[in-house]
Amino acid sequence: MNKRWTIRETPDGQTVTHLSGVLNIDPVLGTLLAHRGIKTYDEARDFFRPDPLHLHDPFLMQDMEKAILRIEKAIADNQKILIYGDYDVDGTTAVALVFSFFSSIYPNIDYYIPDRYKEGYGISTQGIDFAVENGFSLIIALDCGIKSIDKINYANERAVDFIICDHHTVGSEIPAAVAVLDPKRPDCGYPYKELSGCGIGLKLVQAYCEKNDLPFEQVSQYFDLACVSIACDIVPVTGENRVLAYHGLHKINTDPSIGIKKLIEVSGRPAPYTISDVVFLLGPRINAAGRIDDARHAVQLLLAETEEDAQVKGEIINTHNSERKGHDKTITEQALSLIDGDDALIARKSTVVFNEDWHKGVIGIVASRLTEKYYRPTVVLTRSNGHVAGSARSVLGYDLYEALCGCSDLLIQFGGHKYAAGLTMHPENVEKFSQRFEEVVSTTITDEQLIQQIQIDAELRLEQIESKFFRVLNQFAPFGPENMSPVFLSREVYLNGGAGLVGENHLRMSIMQKGSASFECIAFSHGEYLDKIKKDVPFDICYSIEENVWKERRSIQLNIKGIRVGNGE
Repeated sequence: MNKRWTIRETPDGQTVTHLSGVLNIDPVLGTLLAHRGIKTYDEARDFFRPDPLHLHDPFLMQDMEKAILRIEKAIADNQKILIYGDYDVDGTTAVALVFSFFSSIYPNIDYYIPDRYKEGYGISTQGIDFAVENGFSLIIALDCGIKSIDKINYANERAVDFIICDHHTVGSEIPAAVAVLDPKRPDCGYPYKELSGCGIGLKLVQAYCEKNDLPFEQVSQYFDLACVSIACDIVPVTGENRVLAYHGLHKINTDPSIGIKKLIEVSGRPAPYTISDVVFLLGPRINAAGRIDDARHAVQLLLAETEEDAQVKGEIINTHNSERKGHDKTITEQALSLIDGDDALIARKSTVVFNEDWHKGVIGIVASRLTEKYYRPTVVLTRSNGHVAGSARSVLGYDLYEALCGCSDLLIQFGGHKYAAGLTMHPENVEKFSQRFEEVVSTTITDEQLIQQIQIDAELRLEQIESKFFRVLNQFAPFGPENMSPVFLSREVYLNGGAGLVGENHLRMSIMQKGSASFECIAFSHGEYLDKIKKDVPFDICYSIEENVWKERRSIQLNIKGIRVGNGE
């Protein structure tokens, strides 16, 4: 698939000059800072040295005072508290965090994770009935609830109070809960709007600690869980999230909880971890518990207090992850076959595929893989509890949630973000939905949005990549949405020695530029360029810069994202 190379607009020159001078860094690094909205020395210092002191006052969040007062009343009156959370990584880490904290100071507490297949996403009637039948008078809902108007009314009728801790987009009505914590509320003045669901749970704990004079270590001990949720829920790594990700990643790599330590062990890859490692090695294992069996296994692992408990749950989760991989591979192959065998589907600007036998637990992963392959908004559907359930994924710049709003009359329910969503419909609406979704996408997406883009941060000469440059560049980490690992463009580079294939289709080579040292490169899935790159013939590359560790030898490596030879092929 051809990709567009787009170079970011050059920021204000005075800002770049000022930052480069006051920090004594290469102007390209000053450009990267300016792209991130940084204009002064103090802002740069705070960016490079994220400090827990930079976390905002949790009581700036609308309803936080109400939430803490209700929890304190429950504890004072010995009421039973139920911690309720979604079955994905964000929900399970949130439940583990909030339950771990409150169970350490109050015994009359339990947690509940809805069954992905029997109850579906979010607050369920079954969950509320469980609370009523077992005498719980307060439910703290995490990573869900902001649109559960009817369910909260149902709970109120049964004398069960709710505190909602959510980060999803708010609907036209706020649920009638005792407290609704969501920075995206129109009436919420909280300074940072992009916390994960687990992050909202952390703010609840922080508020309780501040109100009750408990040490900050009671909060910071959970930074590793917050980091996992930030990484896996693909929220921006900016502001508070950057502080939590930075210190959480440090905890993961130096002093992880017993459960996360076991996850690292069963993944087969030792620390140190990056945000990307958390996403691809830890996240799928936590998710696999709910996809294949019961998400409580993930919470139990994250709450493990002994190596023995962690070992048992870690092995269960790793087995589930292996099973998940099998379903993933099979269903992806079937879905690709469906599309490749249908010229009408190939010609569309959206993808909607349905098979009633597909495993609901992996259709989100399959939707992501189809989006990577065909690069267009994608919905994967399967049968579930008499209905048809789906997972949707989008492409850069296209608002999937808004597209689903245009199909809302055909859906029982839907929810999610700009780039990922879940939906449910009656079986008889599958074909109508497929047609409507294509109509909506076709009239709202641009041709450019349907071509995958490589966004280049700055042009760079290879001779600029020296030890100080690399050291400062590493301080831009942890990387993630809105703080991605910078991508650079270097023109007219040459092979310096040979090039060869690694694995199935990966290109490894050594290159240089006039006046530069030689750099080792890896270009994943670029094997077709092996015959196009000739010695002494210049070509252009875009790439990120990383450290390669091989047998304790560390070196700078260029991770190539795109290659252009001659006329741009």
